Amino acid sequence: MPRLFGVDIPADKRIEAALPYIYGIGPTLTRQILEQTEIDPNIRAKDLTDAQVTRIVNCITERKILVEGDLRRELQASLKRLQAINCYRGMRHRRNLPVRGQRTSTNARTRKGPRKTVGVTRSKDAKKGKV
Repeated sequence: MPRLFGVDIPADKRIEAALPYIYGIGPTLTRQILEQTEIDPNIRAKDLTDAQVTRIVNCITERKILVEGDLRRELQASLKRLQAINCYRGMRHRRNLPVRGQRTSTNARTRKGPRKTVGVTRSKDAKKGKV
């Protein structure tokens, strides 16, 4: 099982399908990397030679593509910056509400979580007719 950037990529999958297991690398970027390194996309990940693995790693680092921990750190820093300057997007992130203009009166359940039913409590004096 090859290990790239601290991620074990599945050995039995084609390299074209295995590389997107690395956070920050998608299908399009995978094709570009394989084209640049001249590796057959249909080869299985377990059949890669050490030289091919090194070429893939070098290609990613030379192109300065952020992957895994560095990318996650940068995204977290970006969110913290938005929240620190109290901009609208930062406030929405802080309150766990949709950020990109979606409606919230209905829907938005993925972001807001399950409904919190608010019950009405009847006052003790209501039965006696005092209210």
